[in-house]
Amino acid sequence: MATDDAPAATITPYEDGPLLVRGDFALVTPEGRTIDARRGTVALCRCGRSALKPFCDGTHKAVRFRAGTDREG
Repeated sequence: MATDDAPAATITPYEDGPLLVRGDFALVTPEGRTIDARRGTVALCRCGRSALKPFCDGTHKAVRFRAGTDREG
């Protein structure tokens, strides 16, 4: 459970890789159906090519996906 100073979940964009989500979160489809994350830390696809969407399967390396870690990158 989060304290007043700490967020319930954190999302970290990895350079040229996935978004790592840690903490207390829920994944849901646009229709509101829950996606079973099965753990408290997951890697979400950013390249759009994963066979396990919304989860990362490492395809970003094969397709040479490029993205920074902040809004400027």
